[in-house]
Amino acid sequence: MTTTIQRPAIHRAEVAATARTAEPGRDVGLLALRVTIGLLMACHGAQKLFGWFGGPGLHGTGAGFAHLGYTPGTFFAGVAGTTEFGAGLLLALGALTPLACAGIIGVMTNVVFAVSWHMGLFGHPPAQQGFELPLLLGVGAVGLAFTGPGRLSVDGVLGLDRRWARLGGGVLVGLGGVLLGVIGALVVMLGFKS
Repeated sequence: MTTTIQRPAIHRAEVAATARTAEPGRDVGLLALRVTIGLLMACHGAQKLFGWFGGPGLHGTGAGFAHLGYTPGTFFAGVAGTTEFGAGLLLALGALTPLACAGIIGVMTNVVFAVSWHMGLFGHPPAQQGFELPLLLGVGAVGLAFTGPGRLSVDGVLGLDRRWARLGGGVLVGLGGVLLGVIGALVVMLGFKS
């Protein structure tokens, strides 16, 4: 004799109501994450490009890039700064979120593996910083590539987040953003770093 376990029936309306109740908290959490990562990245880009926030500006950053083996240094400083600034602002706004995430993933992958890997995760303070911060920012962008920006975003207002979520539950869009970022980082690291 077999026994069957009776499970309470869950109606679709109840599931939908539960999901709608959880969405405001999810949207606020995604907003906080997006704005924090996005503005930090935009500020890093502004340091490189304009010398804002105590940064060295394009020529100073270019000299640092040349020292690291990126030639021409000023060109790659401009690429990194523009990517950080543009992708950061887009992410903070939640506009073209997969593309913004790809830009941040690309820059942070390059920073982790081509610049700070040899310093270790935490580095040797106070002289050197490890790769913990670039790793954190990059993984945050990976997470946002998969979850999407939430409804409190430009993409949410335009309905783009819902369209992207239909593509394999957002997995395909997330994978696309991650792959684009990693490919961009590899092109720079393997093709242009001496």
